[in-house]
Amino acid sequence: MLGSYFNKKIVMDRLLQILSDGAYHSGEELGKLLGISRAAIWKQMQKIEALGLPVESQKGCGYRIAGGLDLLNHGLVCKQLSSDSQGLLKQLEIKPVVASTNELARQRAEVGDASGLVIIAEQQTDGRGRRGRQWVSPFGCNLYLSLVWGFEGGVSALEGLSLAVGVAVQKAVMRIGAQALDLKWPNDLLWEKRKVGGILLEVIGDPAGFCQVIIGVGLNVDMPKHHSNSIDQNWSNLAGLVPGDVARNELAGTVVDELLLLLSDYHELGFKHYRDEWHRNDAYADESVQLRLMDKSLEGIARGVDDTGALRLEIDGEIKIFSGGEVSLQGAK
Repeated sequence: MLGSYFNKKIVMDRLLQILSDGAYHSGEELGKLLGISRAAIWKQMQKIEALGLPVESQKGCGYRIAGGLDLLNHGLVCKQLSSDSQGLLKQLEIKPVVASTNELARQRAEVGDASGLVIIAEQQTDGRGRRGRQWVSPFGCNLYLSLVWGFEGGVSALEGLSLAVGVAVQKAVMRIGAQALDLKWPNDLLWEKRKVGGILLEVIGDPAGFCQVIIGVGLNVDMPKHHSNSIDQNWSNLAGLVPGDVARNELAGTVVDELLLLLSDYHELGFKHYRDEWHRNDAYADESVQLRLMDKSLEGIARGVDDTGALRLEIDGEIKIFSGGEVSLQGAK
């Protein structure tokens, strides 16, 4: 039974690879290449359509995925790693479909020290952002990535890490030729106030000793517009911010590279090392904002962050400090 499952998975993966060129392939051709019947090919096409991919069929031509696919590839992702980060990456897993890369990474970390593990998926069926919000994660068009890293000294060693991760992801985006994204406290990446990416940190282990942080990064690369109905805020894609097409493998590799370099000495440098760079890209610097807490909302002027990554909000001429958690920020209405 298990062997049958893996055989079906291999057939699906190989079929997606063939169709990734965007060209028509006849059922007969696909059957010969995969060693299955034309009827079985038709059934596989139903499964591909169920992934939300635009399968087209035409009599006399066969099947194609309109526009093709830029599928993730282990070798192409690793090709982007610098010599310094190559030794920091312990394991890279690329999955076609998972419930959540963060959840899978958490499962690995709960078994033992998983520092240096990276999981990337083509699709998430239960992706989540901060405060339990759904993260819309269609197949093969965005980046869904989780990285595990261990820290001694407990959660105090993680102060400001979500903001520093934002700085690292922004660097990666600029490395592939995109225009600089703005950073929104505490964990969003924006383009002209529209969300392009988000960061989610989860911690397991000893709050005062060795703990592991699961860093989840989601980036809209070429999200189809028809998903707008499922997203409750203004959003944008990296496509259009980069000359030509965004190569997802290049993007994934540069994000992993920047994250590993950040994490390698974060326990020594801390967020204060990244604070000035975060300020230079603060989406709401010196603007009127609304801060939503669990039971109330406050309005004030965003005055950046302190050395721990906490928000500095000016209210009636007085600076008040707010940490992350169940707190969210948005522009004043």
